[in-house]
Amino acid sequence: MSEDLGKSGGYQTPVSFGFAEVDAGAKQKLVNDVFTRVATRYDLMNDLMSGGLHRLWKSELLAWLAPPKSAVPYALIDVAGGTGDIAFRFLEQAGKGGSAVVCDISAEMIEAGRARANGEGKLTFVRGNAEALPFADKSFDAYTIAFGMRNLTLIDLALEEAYRVLKPGGRFLCLEFSSVEVPLLDRLYDAYSFGAIPVLGGLVAGDSGAYRYLVESIRRFPDQKSFTGLIEDAGFERTRYRNLTGGIAAIHSAWRL
Repeated sequence: MSEDLGKSGGYQTPVSFGFAEVDAGAKQKLVNDVFTRVATRYDLMNDLMSGGLHRLWKSELLAWLAPPKSAVPYALIDVAGGTGDIAFRFLEQAGKGGSAVVCDISAEMIEAGRARANGEGKLTFVRGNAEALPFADKSFDAYTIAFGMRNLTLIDLALEEAYRVLKPGGRFLCLEFSSVEVPLLDRLYDAYSFGAIPVLGGLVAGDSGAYRYLVESIRRFPDQKSFTGLIEDAGFERTRYRNLTGGIAAIHSAWRL
């Protein structure tokens, strides 16, 4: 595989990196640096950022996917899922026909996932960019991405790639931190996010800067309706979303028909 894993290198349009604006060609390296520093603590990071709720949210994602429990082949691609958390859950719930590929641009995240997999035969780890997936058209029955979409440089390209690699009738599911829609909860969440999370990141993981970026990236991500529009622009149909914990996170569902 080429060492150039991204399409964005030729783009100079400013994009967000947290609250900062950077050239599109520079963002991927900045994001990679963040995840290189936190790869071995990624699940802990999600615990800190969600107060442990990410575990329930991921269970909700898999419940909504409802993979078949039969021997019929059913292939999942989990993008930006380096530690394999979604893929492991999927394989536990799917039948004998279930198989999963984890695709992540971070070599360190991939290594953390492989160590955790311990030779699981139905799970494959591939290093690749969500904006230029190294897979053929119409390869997968389902595409999932959890807490990874907001870290991508060009979301529209990633959504087009998701559509391309899904089979007709395939399912797209994205779990992402979103826009709180409950009065007062939004203020409490802001206070926790900007006041507590970077401090906890510094104390527990030794990297307050990475956690500060991750909090800022949530605020720059499109709200539920705007993101739904981007999904539809990529060609998906039957788009829906479910708010989780008042909109702190949301699951977006769509189909390639």
